[in-house]
Amino acid sequence: MKALICGITGQDGSYLAKLLLGKGYEVIGTSRDAIGSSLFNLDRLGIKENLIVSSMAINDFRSVLRVIQKHAPDEIYNLAGQTSVGLSFEQPVEAMESIAHGTLNILESICFLGLPIRFYNAGSSECFGDTDGDSADEDKPFCPRSPYAVAKSSAHWLVQNYREAYGLFACTGILFNHESPLRPRRFVTQKIVHAAAHIANVGIGSLELGNIDIHRDWGWAPEYVEAMWLMLQQDQAADFVIATGRSCSLCYFVERTFSWFGLNWKDHVQFNNELRRPSEITYSCGNPLRALSRLGWRPHFDVDYVIDAMCSEAKKSTPNQ
Repeated sequence: MKALICGITGQDGSYLAKLLLGKGYEVIGTSRDAIGSSLFNLDRLGIKENLIVSSMAINDFRSVLRVIQKHAPDEIYNLAGQTSVGLSFEQPVEAMESIAHGTLNILESICFLGLPIRFYNAGSSECFGDTDGDSADEDKPFCPRSPYAVAKSSAHWLVQNYREAYGLFACTGILFNHESPLRPRRFVTQKIVHAAAHIANVGIGSLELGNIDIHRDWGWAPEYVEAMWLMLQQDQAADFVIATGRSCSLCYFVERTFSWFGLNWKDHVQFNNELRRPSEITYSCGNPLRALSRLGWRPHFDVDYVIDAMCSEAKKSTPNQ
């Protein structure tokens, strides 16, 4: 089996590549600039030499078509495009082009080439908006509240349309928040973890945050990429919510993280209203029952494990002062 992972250098792409290599796949990954891109995550997982990385601009149809035609994969995993909700408010056009337009380019390329390719699209829990204290399943209507979420919603509906109109094996994984030590530090979870590690190491310091009263359903990223693979092994394509079913506040994440390092978070955290988003989701939680019943997938780790694992890794990587 041959798999093409669009956006292989990120957290999910790297873990997915490791999973597929372990299953005997030939893995080809794409990055906008394969020569200039950082392959740090792939090297960190010890798999950089076991795969091919090819240049591809996902918002350029010719580039997408050329790569798919050259490699003729059995499976395509689309994990490319803008990944930051906050950044999408500053770069909304890039969000739409890289996510919605990029997904459309892949779907059109599969149709044009007529190859029996199975396609996975990375959706997002952000599409649901606020779940109002409940857990969202696949039947909950979308209510996107950011340019990122609007783009992800558009891509989701494109996948459904091409599945129904052209008979493609195409599905979307509606993944709730999932973290790991491979998360970039621009994400709030890593920002918190590395700030606490640094403060514990040097004895002083502070961390600026926006709204910590938001609730999120946080899971363990290596488990979530297994769900992606399982979706493409089914007899029929379908969309799935992937989540833990447990939601907790960002305040809980902060408190537990600082406590892990023996710190009281109230002594170090400051609040900055400029870090608040123009529109914020107060509560987000997912219901993974369909994934359990149809895929046999269940989460084994929740937010407490995620925090412990990220803190442990951050402690090892923090230079001694």
